[in-house]
Amino acid sequence: MDQQYASQLPPKPDNCLVWAILTTVCCGCLPCGIVAIVYASQVDGKYAAGDYQGAVDSANKAKTWCWVSFGIGIVVTIISVLIQFAVGFAQVQSSNQYYY
Repeated sequence: MDQQYASQLPPKPDNCLVWAILTTVCCGCLPCGIVAIVYASQVDGKYAAGDYQGAVDSANKAKTWCWVSFGIGIVVTIISVLIQFAVGFAQVQSSNQYYY
């Protein structure tokens, strides 16, 4: 009987698990990436239990946390590059000073 009910459900929403793992590993925002992985892993279980709305909700939350993790990773990377550039520029400026 569960198969009949499962066949009446719309198609399973994308769980974004691959994106959650990639943003966790590559973007450098580990806490947000872990939250994305947790939500992404809930999608299949909720869908299998017949909770389609719960599966959609978890999929949307996983997608949101993937974007948050990606955005924070990009911001941190940009800030890091700017700081490295500023430190390098300061070192060049201090080495170019002439002492009389």
